[in-house]
Amino acid sequence: MVVGKADLHNHTTASDGTMAPAAVVARAKAAGLAAVAITDHDTMAGVEEALEEGRKLEIAVVPGVELSTVADGRDIHMLAYYPDWHNALWQERLAGLRATRGTRNEMIIERLVQLGIPVTMREVEQIAAEQALAGSDKGKGKTIGRPHIAELLIRKGAVATMAEAFDRYLGEDGTAYVNPPRIHPFEAIEWIREAGGTSVIAHPGLYGRDDLVEQLIGKGVQGIEVYHSDHGPEEERRYAELARKHGLIITGGSDFHGERQGEVFHGEIGSRTVDAAVLEQLRKNR
Repeated sequence: MVVGKADLHNHTTASDGTMAPAAVVARAKAAGLAAVAITDHDTMAGVEEALEEGRKLEIAVVPGVELSTVADGRDIHMLAYYPDWHNALWQERLAGLRATRGTRNEMIIERLVQLGIPVTMREVEQIAAEQALAGSDKGKGKTIGRPHIAELLIRKGAVATMAEAFDRYLGEDGTAYVNPPRIHPFEAIEWIREAGGTSVIAHPGLYGRDDLVEQLIGKGVQGIEVYHSDHGPEEERRYAELARKHGLIITGGSDFHGERQGEVFHGEIGSRTVDAAVLEQLRKNR
């Protein structure tokens, strides 16, 4: 059993983080963590590199992914831990999610141009390339997302910070926000189960839909991310109580994305943790 603290929500350059998987693992080790999960958006391209670094530094690395889903027009994210990432069907499904994300990026760029901001998808891809994986896969299966677009907006002088980019343009209330059809979180639960993984609702406090959280519990989700950088004490109490009521796994993580323009996105590695003993629960529920 792993003894110590675990941060179970982190992003790397395989999606929209700014640090390579190995660097994220090293940062977790330096923060005194016993375990760290790699949960990039719709891809597990960074997992192998992270696992290798974990073996070198003697820190447990949890293979994971954050799936993009939509329910009632709202973005809902589902975390999957320990899925069989070598499974062909699982990889095909992740590729489909990335294709939808790519369509969304194009739609956002189109909206921004309509708003008078001269940006191109090629410029976004260049920013992503600058932060490409340091590992041997050379970025295969990489995900490009809104933080890359936000960084371009900063470089163009359209906004000053990541927060402003999301508030004005890219967040749910932003003028360039779009939300093309995606899989429903109910379907994501089934995908994760079929891949042998454990399903967890990511940062439920961001959705304002506790009725949906209850529905996901009814559909067999196995855990709730109680501790998150964007959850306050009341949300932590409420979701911990809900998880205990239904016998669900309680997880937590910083949602670390690295630093952009000197700003840590969401939270620093280790700022939200759970006891590493939860890893056994995540494995057993596969």
